[in-house]
Amino acid sequence: MQYTLLIHEDPQGFAARTDPARQQAYWSGTMHYLQALKDAGVFVGGAGLQPPETSTTLRYRDGKPWVQDGPFAETKEQLGGLFIVELPHLDAALEWAARFPQRPGMVVEVRPNLPNE
Repeated sequence: MQYTLLIHEDPQGFAARTDPARQQAYWSGTMHYLQALKDAGVFVGGAGLQPPETSTTLRYRDGKPWVQDGPFAETKEQLGGLFIVELPHLDAALEWAARFPQRPGMVVEVRPNLPNE
C-alpha cells in the first residue's frame, strides 16, 4: 500500500532552508533520509515545496474560480514537502515517518493513498 508522508514545518523551518548557518544541516538530514528510503526500496516519489508565500490558491465564488496569491490561511505549520512510499501497513509507514530528521516546529503526517485501481 502507498502512504504519503507530509512534512509540515513552521516558518523557522522554512527559513533554515536558505540560512547559510543552518542550510547544510537542514538539507543533509533530509537527503540522508531520502537515500535511506531509496536504499530500502520503498520510495515511490516526492517533492519539496517552496515556502507558502509563493503559493496561489484557487477557490470558487458564486460558481466561478477565484485566484488568490499566498496560502489560504495563516497557520503555524505549513506543508513543506512530501514523500510517497510503498509499505505493507500503517505501522511500517509510521516507523519511516519517525525516522525523518527531527526539527523544532516540525510535524510528519502519515496518510494512506487512495488505491490506483
